[in-house]
Amino acid sequence: MRRPLLFELNLLLLPTCASFTLASLLGMSAAWFWPLAVLPYILRSLYYLIRLTGLIRRQHRLAPPFPRGLWGEVYRSIARYQQRARKGRKRQIRFSRRFREAANAVPDALVILNKQLRIDWANPAAARLMNIHWPEDDGQLFTDILNNPELDEFIEASEYMRPLDIAPEHNRAVMLSLRITPFGERKKQRLVVGRDITKIYHLNMIRRDFVANASHELRTPLTVIAGFVENLIDTPTTPITHRRPLTLMHNQTERMCSIIEDLLTLSRLEMDEKPGEQRAADVPDELHLIMQEAQALSGSQHRFEIEVDDALLLLGSEPELRSAFSNLIFNAIKHTPAGTRIRVRWDSDEDGPIFAVEDDGPGIAPEHLPRLTERFYRVDRARSRESGGTGLGLAIVKHVLNRHEARLTISSEPGVGSIFSCRFPANRMIWRDEEPQSRRTG
Repeated sequence: MRRPLLFELNLLLLPTCASFTLASLLGMSAAWFWPLAVLPYILRSLYYLIRLTGLIRRQHRLAPPFPRGLWGEVYRSIARYQQRARKGRKRQIRFSRRFREAANAVPDALVILNKQLRIDWANPAAARLMNIHWPEDDGQLFTDILNNPELDEFIEASEYMRPLDIAPEHNRAVMLSLRITPFGERKKQRLVVGRDITKIYHLNMIRRDFVANASHELRTPLTVIAGFVENLIDTPTTPITHRRPLTLMHNQTERMCSIIEDLLTLSRLEMDEKPGEQRAADVPDELHLIMQEAQALSGSQHRFEIEVDDALLLLGSEPELRSAFSNLIFNAIKHTPAGTRIRVRWDSDEDGPIFAVEDDGPGIAPEHLPRLTERFYRVDRARSRESGGTGLGLAIVKHVLNRHEARLTISSEPGVGSIFSCRFPANRMIWRDEEPQSRRTG
């Protein structure tokens, strides 16, 4: 920077000194000669300014040779900025090309929607799965092309935690699993991902039908067997040596009946995606009834703490909610030793109603937590069988909560205890006519 500045000073000072010298020799005022002396410097600067303006206006690439002096530094700086911009554009073009290639290779349908839910972009798989052809359908309303009443409700609700499974009108033989993710400025744009789950859907249907049919077929003979075994146990003429085997047979038959009942409950929950009867479920009354059964199941071996908001009701299916809540409470009794404190809580916060069952039992190791809601998964198989568990309770809880737009969270620490929490959306919360009152017993 020092040399260009010295060059500019020389261009300006040398003519100025010459004008003063000439004026002194001629005995005239320097004011007449100085403007003429600096005129070449002004014309030079004006030339390079006009030239630079023209180059920028034509978006011309600035290249050497550059002028000397400060104007050369200006030209070089702009050339460096142009070079950086060209490199940035090349990187952006390469990235866009790689993104398009990757998006085109993805077998799932990808659609980008603007804030008006109109199509901005779609990959080739969207044509096959959603009947969306881009760029032909650019600017079209997404719900006009993929027309489905459930999709309209799904988008209006803006609750994208779970996918939506639909059969598109253009191909009813395909089952799509749609996930919508907001992104962009203020989360106004949306990315729609459509996955073909037809094979998985049919496999689940086959499994569900098999379990339901097999359970129905097994329930009748097991009921008959259980009845005959019970009669033999109660018959006075039955030899004493036969009573123990008959009692074991009766217990195992009852256990099989419990498993079948739970399997039928699961099948029924899977058949209907939404609860049939939606009304104000009196959760407080149901919980107090469940706690009476829990006291009997425990045999006064556990310490119970109950905190229930008597004014808080819930929109949903009362039998299903009772099944879910009772499973969580009974599990706490069956899987914790005598003397364990069990706390049952039903209240709400700013996010909605919460049902929680907390115990200070042995706890659950972290590696087991992700699989607890799987069918027949047991942390301690021997203890679960001894306690009479079927291994289906938490699977039933998960299905019931999904049908009520709720989620189950499990936190546990070995040696400290476990907390099973059910979080319901705020729009399902209903209050009694009276002011909320909390009832706590121990």
